[in-house]
Amino acid sequence: MLPIFRVNRNIRTIRRYRTILGVLITYGFGHFVEQLNIDYYVELGKRIVTFNKMPKELERLSQPQRLRLVMEELGPTFIKLGQLLSTRPDVLGSEYIREFSKLQDKVPPVSIEEVNAQIQRELGYPAAELFAEFSTEPLAAASIAQVHRGKLKSGEDVVLKVRRPEIVKVVETDIDVMMGLAHLIEQHVPAIALYNPVSLVKEFRRNIMREMNFTREGRTVERFAVNFAESKTVYTPKIFWAYSGDTVLTMEYVDGIKISELQKLTEQGYDLKEIARRGADAFLKQVLDYGLFHADPHPGNVFILPDQVICMLDFGMVGRLGQDLKDQLIDLLQALLDRDVERIISQLLYSGELTENSDLKSLRRDLHDFIEDYYDILLQEIKVGKLLSEFIEILTHHHIHLPADFMLLSKALLIMEGVGRQLDPDFNMISHMRPYVRRLALARFSPKNISAESGRIARAYMALGKNLPYDIKEFINRLNHNKFKIDLEHRGLEKLVTDLDRSSNRVSFAVVIGSLIVGSSLVLQIDRGPMIFGFPMIGLLGYSIAGLLGLWLAVGILRSGRL
Repeated sequence: MLPIFRVNRNIRTIRRYRTILGVLITYGFGHFVEQLNIDYYVELGKRIVTFNKMPKELERLSQPQRLRLVMEELGPTFIKLGQLLSTRPDVLGSEYIREFSKLQDKVPPVSIEEVNAQIQRELGYPAAELFAEFSTEPLAAASIAQVHRGKLKSGEDVVLKVRRPEIVKVVETDIDVMMGLAHLIEQHVPAIALYNPVSLVKEFRRNIMREMNFTREGRTVERFAVNFAESKTVYTPKIFWAYSGDTVLTMEYVDGIKISELQKLTEQGYDLKEIARRGADAFLKQVLDYGLFHADPHPGNVFILPDQVICMLDFGMVGRLGQDLKDQLIDLLQALLDRDVERIISQLLYSGELTENSDLKSLRRDLHDFIEDYYDILLQEIKVGKLLSEFIEILTHHHIHLPADFMLLSKALLIMEGVGRQLDPDFNMISHMRPYVRRLALARFSPKNISAESGRIARAYMALGKNLPYDIKEFINRLNHNKFKIDLEHRGLEKLVTDLDRSSNRVSFAVVIGSLIVGSSLVLQIDRGPMIFGFPMIGLLGYSIAGLLGLWLAVGILRSGRL
């Protein structure tokens, strides 16, 4: 039997497999479970799932709706996975994206006793001793943490983000199961295997583990504060490190108005158009200047302070663009804004996303059609979020995968543009983006940047030249001593090997049973030894053992579902 691919097979994990597969079947995904061949890999002495007919009330729902309900029923980890997938139009179709965007990360709060215990474990003292005031009622409760308001003894109003007890164990168990299922999908469901589910689970694991580490989130908040330290239009809350750790994050309480509360903003005299402009500028600075951006800028995470200052909260999900990715993004955006198909394809070739096996002719035709659709539209009427989403759909159709942070950026840009248009119907993201893109594109050809890039290239070649003689010498030495090896890895043969192993075991078992029957038949021809009912006892014993073994073999074959 194959192992379930590095999954720690304890009772909790096996029970979770049963729960997940049972829920999938309940919501009409039994055919998918059958494709995974899960019973074959997880041997529990009985079938892991029982196939029942889907309830009639679920038959009326679409497959994306049922899959969203599956994630909601399976709990926090799968809700988070659905939210991540809602940012990946390169993986899911638009119907799934819309459904997964509805996933709400709201759960009943944990008791105040558990919250106090978590605070004491992290900070060494209960909340009553650390704070002058501490609210027992949470401001918000989500799957990973809940938020309470408090006041320091020095007088500052704060909010505490407290991680739920035991959530790490729950997430780790679910990710183990996801990883096992992802490996099975890559083996048995070729249509989904194209999207590399194992890599998606690894990306999800990285994101959710980062999100559960509040020390890391606090450091991210401080980086944003440094980036916008000189800004008069963006404010970042202060972190109180003496009251923070991996499971508790204490930050300054910000008293503002949610950016979605348009009537309240208008009543208090705020200029909505100016807020839209400042929000767009702040977001573009995050992306194009600093390469670190808030990846979940929905209205609940954006507050407006006096003097129309923008304040973003909840930095658990952020995107990062290194210099290479920023350059690639700028080139793609400039090519899209200039409606230059050949430059788009050239950039995709340069980035390595296109290979010699790609159908360039078909891709070029689809991109030309895409550009033609936008050609007659006035520039100020183009929605950049929609433009990027449709562009990504074309790339997805041709199995071209952009980096995950690009997908986060696309979703965040779509949200920011939607909020901007709510504030100002005439808001146009392209009018804000174009000067940034052109300025950064020109800056790459400045003497300073050319000099720096030339220095990096020269250092890389120097390092290569320095190491090359030693590498050649090592290669020749290995050849001379017959130590040169090439490791070949076979893929997709694990199931074949196991099938052959199981088949040979059954054949061996059958040979043993047949031998017992033949031997016992010969013994019955000899009237010697202890007798029962006139027959030799050894012969009858052999028949009995052969019968039991044969029954055992038949039950095993029937249970596997393979006659």
